[in-house]
Amino acid sequence: MEQYKQEFIEFMVESQVLKFGDFTLKSGRKSPFFMNAGAYVTGTQLRKLGEYYAKAIHDNFGLDFDVLFGPAYKGIPLSVATAMAISELYGKDVRYCSNRKEAKDHGDTGILLGSSLKDGDRVMMIEDVTTSGKSIEETFPILKAQADVQVQGLIVSLNRMERGKDSDISALEEVSQKYGIQTAAIVDMADVTEHLYNKECQGKVVIDDTIKAAIDAYYEQYGAKTNK
Repeated sequence: MEQYKQEFIEFMVESQVLKFGDFTLKSGRKSPFFMNAGAYVTGTQLRKLGEYYAKAIHDNFGLDFDVLFGPAYKGIPLSVATAMAISELYGKDVRYCSNRKEAKDHGDTGILLGSSLKDGDRVMMIEDVTTSGKSIEETFPILKAQADVQVQGLIVSLNRMERGKDSDISALEEVSQKYGIQTAAIVDMADVTEHLYNKECQGKVVIDDTIKAAIDAYYEQYGAKTNK
């Protein structure tokens, strides 16, 4: 596993973004782990997060695109931080763009925040985690309505590797199949489990034998048949 992926896994735990225990998800599923990207709140955290996303985009997609689009609301700081990191790490300038939940009718008008879109723009979408594909379903038509853009892919921070509510494949694969785009994650839960199992992080073991058994049982029940 690449060094930046190992560092990112520990970064999620240290930032209290990724937690282990007993959680009830919005879907109603009982999960032994929970991710909340809203816990990235400091400048240092956002700078590091942008760098991890930039490296993953570079490795999975390359940098031959024009616009980084982050769906509102969590995608807004992600797109900004990552666009800055791409400039800093690779000397490549990409524009950032996000959607508003409601169109603005005065001043900086319209449904978009940040860069406007024009015909021929190559767009990379960025999210925290995709569990149902709902935000992509909502924002994909918005992108296409603004201009004749080419959506090149979707990057998320964590692939939960679990099947959707109505299919046996993961949410990322559902998005890939439905929209015909490549999808990728900085890490997936198999990476997380491999790296943290019986290893100390911040002075304690976060995935011990009990948590590992709970994770295994969760994927036995909800794991996607195939995943990215």
